[in-house]
Amino acid sequence: MSRLQADADPARWVPVTGSLGFKGRRHRKAAIRMLMEQANTALRSQPRPGSGFAAWAVSQAAPLLMRKADGRVLVWVWKDDPELLVAMAQIQQATPQLRASRAMMPMEYDDTESFRNPYLGVGEKLAMTLPSDAKTLPFVTYTWDTGTHFVTLTAVCSDRERVGTVVAAIDDVARTLRIVDDLPVGSSPDVLRIEPR
Repeated sequence: MSRLQADADPARWVPVTGSLGFKGRRHRKAAIRMLMEQANTALRSQPRPGSGFAAWAVSQAAPLLMRKADGRVLVWVWKDDPELLVAMAQIQQATPQLRASRAMMPMEYDDTESFRNPYLGVGEKLAMTLPSDAKTLPFVTYTWDTGTHFVTLTAVCSDRERVGTVVAAIDDVARTLRIVDDLPVGSSPDVLRIEPR
């Protein structure tokens, strides 16, 4: 099975993937709160009582859900300010339905630039750092089509004024994304994991 790996600078990023219990919970909770507030704003709903508890509950469940995703999803938050920046990488099988949905994206999503990754080759980068819709937070997304899979990295920033200061760090993570495959060894149930070169 194909999984993702990346080398996010630990001085800048805190991984949510694989952080269970108390480890990283403050960063998880802050990032999830930011995303939930953005979802409420997009739906024009008022913050609900107990939303702090909801963010805490989701932050506790998130690592287990990502562990269940088994390497197909990686998530990091900005170390100095977890509510500022959340980045999520994922790998998806390139089904005809997914290709069709990508082809029907709004026209502004066509404004991409080439972005090179030493492992995945040339992909696309879309930086919506000044969205015209006031309800939408700035984001940067990277996409690679390997033929069989789509690899994407999306980072959402909560501050329009500061998004320009973190784009270079997101680029750094995007350049380290790679796919790792598990290959069975003969008839043995053991698995050999081959690191990319």
